[in-house]
Amino acid sequence: MQKITFGKKGEILATNYLKNKGYKIIKNNYKNTLGEIDIIAKKDNYLIFVEVKTRISRAFGDPREAVDLKKQNKIRQVATMYLKQHGQLDTNCRFDVIAILGDCDEEVCHIENAF
Repeated sequence: MQKITFGKKGEILATNYLKNKGYKIIKNNYKNTLGEIDIIAKKDNYLIFVEVKTRISRAFGDPREAVDLKKQNKIRQVATMYLKQHGQLDTNCRFDVIAILGDCDEEVCHIENAF
């Protein structure tokens, strides 16, 4: 399976997972000049920026490890621009990570307020 196809499959799984947990999906694959956020969702008065990491195996590490400090800072910058553009700077927000291991159905780990 191609990398992009596998990653997209993971994002679809993550979107459906969040919907099943009562999240309202605001936007998938939000992009601006600074980068991209995989999923923007809303639940319990929070705007949630979600990074999805999908790995076939742990051969190159756990998918959660791919959301390092550099990646976190990039996501924060993109989210801040989103909030400014949408006049939502006073909105409660958080950053979650959904890590998917295996062929997109073996293990889903949702880390709320990951950073």
